[in-house]
Order: sequence, then C-alpha cells, then structure tokens
Amino acid sequence: MRHLALAAIALAAVLAAGCANLAPGYTRPEAPVPAAWPALPAASPAAPGTAVVPGAAAAELGWRDFFIDDRLRRLIELTLVQNRDLRVAALNIERARAQYRIQAAAELPAVNATGSATRQHQPASVSSTGQARTTGQYSAQLALASYEIDVFGRVRNLSEAALQSFFASESTRRSTQISLVADTAAAWLTLAADQQRLALAQQTLKAREDSYGLTRRAYELGGQSGLTLIQAQTTVDTARVDVAAYTAQVQQSRNALNLLAGAPVPAELLPGGPIAPVAALIEVPPDLPSTVLQQRPDVIAAEHQLQGSHASIGAARAAFFPRITLTAAAGVASNGLSALFDGGNGAWSFVPSITLPIFNAGSNEANLRVAEVQRDIQLATYEKTLQTAFREVADALAQRSTLGERLAAQQSLADATGRTLELSQARFRSGADSYLEVLDAQRSLYAAQQTLITLRLAEQTNRLTLYRVLGGGWNDRAPNG
Repeated sequence: MRHLALAAIALAAVLAAGCANLAPGYTRPEAPVPAAWPALPAASPAAPGTAVVPGAAAAELGWRDFFIDDRLRRLIELTLVQNRDLRVAALNIERARAQYRIQAAAELPAVNATGSATRQHQPASVSSTGQARTTGQYSAQLALASYEIDVFGRVRNLSEAALQSFFASESTRRSTQISLVADTAAAWLTLAADQQRLALAQQTLKAREDSYGLTRRAYELGGQSGLTLIQAQTTVDTARVDVAAYTAQVQQSRNALNLLAGAPVPAELLPGGPIAPVAALIEVPPDLPSTVLQQRPDVIAAEHQLQGSHASIGAARAAFFPRITLTAAAGVASNGLSALFDGGNGAWSFVPSITLPIFNAGSNEANLRVAEVQRDIQLATYEKTLQTAFREVADALAQRSTLGERLAAQQSLADATGRTLELSQARFRSGADSYLEVLDAQRSLYAAQQTLITLRLAEQTNRLTLYRVLGGGWNDRAPNG
C-alpha cells in the first residue's frame, strides 16, 4: 500500500506538470516609430523600360529577380556559397539547433540499461567465519536517473528559451545573407565606377599630353610663352597623379570584392564598361505603412530574443519552488552469473525526492533579477532595431526623392562645361584668351564628369539600399515562384 501511495503521488505530480507556467505572458510591444514615413517630394519617374517593384513586396522578392545583370547574379550565387561570414551564420544555426535538442531532451525521462559485476576475496584473518572466501554479485537493470517532474515549468521554460534562440539564429542568418547580397552588389558597382573613373583619367591624361605636345612645339617656335608651357605641364602631371591613384583604387575595390566572394572573382564576372542599371527600382508609395519592417529578419531575430527572455524569467521564478525528481531502477541481481536471470532474482528501487529552497544567500533573487533585466535589455534592443530600420528606410527614400533631379542637373553641367572647354580652346588659339581659361575649363569638365560617375553610382546603390532595408535579399525566388 505504501508503494501504491507513492506512485499515486508521483502520478498526480506528473499530471500537474503541464498546468503551472511562471513565465510572464508575451505581447508584441508597440512599435516606437511613426505609422508611415515622412512626406517627401515625389521622385522622378522611372525611365522607360525600368523594372519597378512595389515596396510592400520587396521582402519576398527573390534576389535573382531583383538583379537584372547576369554577371552580377552569377557572382552573388558564387558569394552565397563561398563567403565565410554566411558560413559562420549557418553553423550558428546548427549549434543553436543542437542546444535546443539538448534542452528539450530534459523534458523527457532518460532510461539507461546498466550491468555490473563485483568479485571480492576476503582472507581468513578478516573473514567472519575464519576461513578465506571469494564472493560475487551480478546485476542487470533499467534505470530512470533523476527525472525532474516539471511542476512549475522550469525545464519547459528553459526549452522554450533555447527554441527562441534557435529561431533568432535562423533570422540572423537571413539578415546576414541580405547584407551580403547588398554588399556584394555595392562592391561590384563600386569597382565599375572606379574602372570608369580610371578610364576617364587615362583619357584626360592622353588629351593633356597631346595638348602639351602642341604647346611645346609652339613654344620652341616662339609662338607661346614659357609660362604657358609650364601651365600645360601642370595639367599633365595632375592627370598622371589621378591615373596612379585610380589604378590603386581599382585594385583595392577588386580586393574587397574578392573578400566578399570568398575567392578570387573570375574575370568574366567582373563589371565592364560604364555603370548601367543592374537592379529593379523599388517603388515606395506615400502610404506604405511602417509595419512592413516587421518582415525584416533582424527585427524578427530581436523579437525572438525578447520572447526567449520571457521564458528565462519563468525558469528563474520556478527556482523559488520545490523541485521533485524521480530515480528508479528495475532488474535482476544474483550472487552467481549463471543464475542471474532465474526466477526470484528480481530487484527494484524507487527513490522520489523533493528539494525545497530555504536559504541560498539570495542567489535565486539575483538570478530572477538578472532574467528581468535581460528582458528589459532585449525589449530596448527590439525597439532600437525597429527605430534603426525606420531611419534606414527614411534615409534611402530621402536620397531617392532627389537623385533623379541631381543626375539630370549634373549631366547638363557636364555638357555645358564640355562646350565651355571647346570655346575656351578656340579663343586661346585665336589669341583672345590666355591659357588660364583653358586650364579652368579643363578642370571644371573633369570634375563634372567625375561627379556624374559618382551620382550614377549613388543612384544604383540607392536601389540596393531600398531593397535591403525593406528586408529583401534572403530568398532567391519570386513571390509566386
């Protein structure tokens, strides 16, 4: 009867285990950002033939469909295979999955099969019978070792915290991929811009060397002064400096691209020629709600960490309450190995225990306070992640609203300075102006052309930025693919 009573108590505890949960209830915090982005001047309409993607669909648009340049698509595919940061993120997922499995296993009893054999020899001097003897004892059993009956949800909450950490690692991996896709495309475009700047510097150097040659011949014939010759020489030297600088910059940009790709990039995947559109244009309507930020993997990861911190509070609270554990074993035992499995050799043990915390110098209170502060930290982190995401989108939209106008104005400026250089050269040859006007026009044209390259790079990079900050780039399929 006594054993039946103990078993009944244990069964009642097991049935009650699923009822108590001391973790605070979780409700998604209100987003500490405006409902929509600030009103901005309307961006210039997209050029005819430009692929346009609605902003609300950016997060689900696969990167293969967002990028329109085949070389860049192939490079991104190569990068996703070889990049070490992404590899580390994937391994972090595997580690978190294994940690969750370890913690989840604690919710179920562990049963072990054990066997033991003991042989003992006693000399006559210590034997109770005065005769030397050798004895043996053998046993085989199945054992349940210290299984905790989770009455107050301690084990269950630890398992939930591990699960949320696993989910967060998956979202972090997606966030890493988004950044990697955008960074690879940006590095590819930067290399294209540097190559174009180098080509412009080389063309300028060639033109100035030709001009210097003509000026030198005129000087030798007495048609130009020594000052004009020196001024022409300065333009050549300035161009030589730029060619050397952009040569180094091109190599550095190629090194950066190689690092992202995880290996030297094949020549056929490198950019060639002037900067051209490589990606679709994200169209963000004025009424697009800021709730689309909830689709960003970094925001999702921060929320999973916040949910996990709630579960950790539940585990810390459970430490204030009794812990019930069961240890049991059933099997056979015998003094002789040959008779081990004979009838009548059954053996069992059943050892329930309860531990009630009485005094621990405040460690339980401190652990609970740690869990509560960690929850507050994760809440602030979640809110800051949302605020950062909102600002990133707002900044990208602010830049987008003026890029078209800036590009058009810069193109007009480059055209005008080109005509100015032609006129100043004609006036110099006719003797109406000095060579200083030609020098000034050359510098103005060169600066306008370099700025135009920079703005074209900024326009393409802005497309990548909008795609990234709206959560796009983690998937390689179209929404309906």
